[in-house]
Amino acid sequence: MASILFVEDDPSARVALELALTRLGHGVTAVATGEEGLDRVRSRRPEIAVLDVMLPGIDGIEVCRRIRRDDTLPVILLTARGDDLDVVLGLEAGADDYVVKPVEPRVLDARVRAVLRRAESSHTDRSSYGDLVIDRTSLKVTKAGTDVRLTPTELRLLLELTRRPGQALTRQNLLASVWEHTYPGDSRLVDACVQRVRAKIEDEPAEPRLIQTVRGFGYRFTAP
Repeated sequence: MASILFVEDDPSARVALELALTRLGHGVTAVATGEEGLDRVRSRRPEIAVLDVMLPGIDGIEVCRRIRRDDTLPVILLTARGDDLDVVLGLEAGADDYVVKPVEPRVLDARVRAVLRRAESSHTDRSSYGDLVIDRTSLKVTKAGTDVRLTPTELRLLLELTRRPGQALTRQNLLASVWEHTYPGDSRLVDACVQRVRAKIEDEPAEPRLIQTVRGFGYRFTAP
């Protein structure tokens, strides 16, 4: 069971999904605006936030962006069918996943559970790559002695890449192991997350040395 903050301005959709997720075992706090959502994050932090993109006032993408300024709270966006721009902007803002509306409660439940599993790791060791240190026991990452704040999805992606240094992993491999998705069209989740991780661990994100792109295939972690 997870504590979920659900932000949706449509009353019927909000009530329906709140009831459905509650029946599936979650504790749900449902609010109608982005402003209310941010207040809830600050006053009673949930385990995960599910945000509709189209909200009055502060939209879901901006709510996600503001959360990411000082929190690694997992975020799932609900986006209108075919609205690719919202998806791209949401992923760049730091969303961990997205679900296309209308959404079946059990699909959303599966996505919530998958996102919350991402911070878990079956490995218990510590690895150093230059000034980057990854402690798989404490799930802590530091660079030059300073903590690197990674979301659960970003951390899971980094752990997956560093399990097999030097080996090229396809976007589909990463999509299946990190996001537990199988739909090829969701590969942009991988690309956006890689960009965010590079921005946090690379000396020069525009010229990455650690997470390298294998053109037309995927990504490879290269130890210095």
